[in-house]
Parts: sequence; structure tokens; C-alpha cells
Amino acid sequence: MFQFGFNMFHEITRPFNMTYRCFSVSMLPGNERTDVERGGKIIMPPSALEQLTRLNIEYPMIFKLTNKKTKRLTHAGVLEFVADEGKVYLPHWMMTNLVLEEGALIQIESVSLPVATFSKFQPLSEEFLDISNPKAVLENCLRNFSCLTTGDVVAINYNSKAYELCVLETKPGNAVIIIECDMNVEFAPPVGYKEEEHIPRERASGQEGMDEDPAAMMPAPSGFTAFSGAGNRLDGKKKKTASESEEQAPVVPRQAYVRGIPDYDYVIGTLRFIRSARPAGSKEDSPEEPFQPFKGRVHAAHCQV
Repeated sequence: MFQFGFNMFHEITRPFNMTYRCFSVSMLPGNERTDVERGGKIIMPPSALEQLTRLNIEYPMIFKLTNKKTKRLTHAGVLEFVADEGKVYLPHWMMTNLVLEEGALIQIESVSLPVATFSKFQPLSEEFLDISNPKAVLENCLRNFSCLTTGDVVAINYNSKAYELCVLETKPGNAVIIIECDMNVEFAPPVGYKEEEHIPRERASGQEGMDEDPAAMMPAPSGFTAFSGAGNRLDGKKKKTASESEEQAPVVPRQAYVRGIPDYDYVIGTLRFIRSARPAGSKEDSPEEPFQPFKGRVHAAHCQV
């Protein structure tokens, strides 16, 4: 019904609801698509785009994927419309969550989700704690995702290694959009994690041991040890202890160091800064001549045969 040139009734948007045969990204013809495996988006056929355009679907396009046999569901965005007709291609981790086999039927329905404000993740391995800045790594990897669903186990890649994270909670709903939003992120302790037993790789590599005594980290000696017994005097008298010997030993004054003569009393690990102390006004006040080796006189030796 039209009045004054305006449509008095809003056009009703019909949902997109189709069933396809699903395959993993590795089955996609052409070159390997690692960008699909690293995210949470799927590849659909061109006919789906034509139908979505006629239905005036809102952007961003978000779909609910349901495995009717197992009643498992998740949500995903769309990356491209280049799949063969009647087929869709999913990341491997998404097919695992839905318990789908290659060529199984999957129902895809367009949905509208709230914008995310909070999410909580739980790593499935303690190795995730070795990442120095896990929030920054997660934020960078989630750029390839359009939405999150509570209960999903998502896979992220960092330094050529895959880490699995379980989505424990999302707000304000069980499924949320994470495109251009301010979302607070929290991490739960990894599965099987015990704080007193976990040692980060950085500390285990020896950085903490730099502050400890190396002798304390050496294993205790075992087996036969030479010269470990005690000595006895032949006259039967008691042997003096080391402390008694030091007390009775006369104190010999240390002689001044003379240049050119080795310091036989040098102790390894010590440094001596020598200063020449001469009385003022003496002849030796004048600057000392630089030391020259082998400058002494030579004496001839006389031998009689």
C-alpha cells in the first residue's frame, strides 16, 4: 500500500537458510589457502551471494552453522563466494567442533548477533604460557574472525605453532560479533595447570641460575674420594688444627712492591693499585724515567782451566 509516494509497510527481510555439503579447506581446488585455516570464516558458492543480495541481508554477514545429526552449532563469517555450487569450505578446527566429516550435510542460516563486550578463553596446553604477551597475540589472530561462540575450541597460530583455546564465556550473549568492537579479554588457567610446578622456558633456560652459586647446582660427589681421611702424628701428640697454626704463625710484614720483580704473594682475583709514596723535597720527586726491560749491566765470568 502506497500513500503520498511512501511505502507504509517496511519490507520484511527473509532469513537465508540453505543446506550444503561441507569440506575442509584442504579440499579446495587451487593453491593452498592457509588464510582460511587461520580464521573463523567460510567459503560459499556464488549462488549464495546472489540470494543474499536479493534478501537484503545486513552486513557484516554472519551465519549459524548447524550439524543436524549431532545438534552441534557454531557461528562464522564469510570470506569469499568462490566455492563450487552446492559446497562450502570450512577451517579444520570448525569441522572438528561440529563433528563433521568430508562431504557431510550442514545447514547454514543467516543471523544477527550482538557486539561483543567481554570474552574469556582457556588454553588447552600449558605451552601457551610461554608466550610473552598472549593478549597481543590473541588480538592479532582474532582479526581473521568475525564472531565467537561459547563452547567453541578455536585454533590460533603463533611462531609456526598452533595453540587451541576454548571459548568459556562471551558477553552479552553466547555468540557475539567481534568486528570493530572494544572487548575485554580474560584468560583462565590452562587445562591441568599447577602454578607451583610450571617453570617458564625463559627461567628454565638458565637466566634464574645466573644469580645462584654454580657450586650449589653441581651434583653431590659420589663414590671413592682420594685423600679424604685424617692424619696422625708418629709421636702420638695431638695434631694442631688449622686455626691454631694460623694464630702461632708469625706475621711477616709485606715488602713493598718493586717494579720489574714478580709479586710472588699475588692472590688470584685481586687487583692492587700501586702508588709511589716519597717524602716531599726528596731527589726522587722528579719524574721517574720510563721502565726499560733488559737495561742492566753485564758482568763477564772468568774461568780458569
